[in-house]
Amino acid sequence: MKNSPFCTKCGVPLKEDDKFCPVCGAPVAKVTREEFSVSASNLVDRVKELLHEGNVTRIVVKDEKGKPLLEIPATIGVIGTVLAPWLTALGVIAALATSCRIVVERRE
Repeated sequence: MKNSPFCTKCGVPLKEDDKFCPVCGAPVAKVTREEFSVSASNLVDRVKELLHEGNVTRIVVKDEKGKPLLEIPATIGVIGTVLAPWLTALGVIAALATSCRIVVERRE
């Protein structure tokens, strides 16, 4: 399953061949995807680290079988108290799962 990229300015889903966001007109940056395996006990801390790196546009948490459990759009405005519900959901996932995979999209 290949997911479409998101606008780094407004968060709207983009088509793979878009050069500009159809909603806000922002230029579309090239996005790379990385995947990490983490234990459930390290899930929340690892996601916090990734969000603080600044160039992350989206984080998808998957279970051991690759099924998406949570998708976090990490647009520029997502900081502080807005992250609290996402981190609470991550805590619940960490309590239920033994290991997870994190897919990280970064803008270049």
